[in-house]
Amino acid sequence: MFGSTTAFSSFSVDDLDAARAFYGDTLGLQAEVEGSGEMRMLTLTLAGGAKVMVYPKGDRHSPASFTVLNFQVDDIETAVDALTDKGVEFQRYPGFEFDAKGICRDERGPAIAWFTDPAKNVIAVMER
Repeated sequence: MFGSTTAFSSFSVDDLDAARAFYGDTLGLQAEVEGSGEMRMLTLTLAGGAKVMVYPKGDRHSPASFTVLNFQVDDIETAVDALTDKGVEFQRYPGFEFDAKGICRDERGPAIAWFTDPAKNVIAVMER
């Protein structure tokens, strides 16, 4: 039914300007604010051209209880070091073991490190 249509993912934030700065400046994504007033949206363009819509909910925002974006990288150590240099702090969750950098290396999946955006939505960087 939807095999020939385009689709995109979306999630909310409490502060669109803080999200634009984080995704654009910290993560280096193309991050464009579109619209005006209450209808402003942030469009993230990922590698390969995929788009993600980020919309403001202000005080009504609740951080997602799941990972909203996963970035695959060839070298997780390099990615984690670069993010740490930009002030990103990595999360540690119960039930997983982490190294000193915050990287989880578990037999259940790829090496992964989780962090949050300014709205406390969870993002992951994982090794291919």
